[in-house]
Amino acid sequence: MPPFNLETAKQKVRAAQGGWNSRDAVSVAQAYTTNSRWRNRDTFLTGRAEIEAFLTRKWQLEREQRLIKKLWAYAGNRIEVCFAYEWHKAYGRWFRSFGIENWEFAAGGLMQRRIASINDLAIRKDERKFHWPHWLGQHKTSPPRSTPRLNLHVCFGSQPDNPTLGLK
Repeated sequence: MPPFNLETAKQKVRAAQGGWNSRDAVSVAQAYTTNSRWRNRDTFLTGRAEIEAFLTRKWQLEREQRLIKKLWAYAGNRIEVCFAYEWHKAYGRWFRSFGIENWEFAAGGLMQRRIASINDLAIRKDERKFHWPHWLGQHKTSPPRSTPRLNLHVCFGSQPDNPTLGLK
């Protein structure tokens, strides 16, 4: 629950990563307020029902998604994460998508706003970095420790020395 400290911010990021790796739109949508507002790329959504429908469509198109999220910054009721995920289209073309998300939480701990900026990079299947078994995501388990860590330079070029946003 906000306000976040380093440990609680990391816990929130880890929980979000596990939820998204489950690809369970109904379950994931429960982490958001009933009137949550989203921007995902060029799509604007309001409320759990729209979020659930969006995620259902997303995971039908973006198959076998494997996601890693990393805490970038936090302050008060806000968290920013860097992320990368790999997925493929129905015809087999693989992509690595990466970017940042800005999260804002209501007092009860549910997310009330999510702003995601995402870039896609077409990759060959042999260029994939995230290889943990698909069934791990179905069980809401985070990637195993043996999975290569997400290099933050993929997103930003460096990692901040202090993840607090410096906001008051």
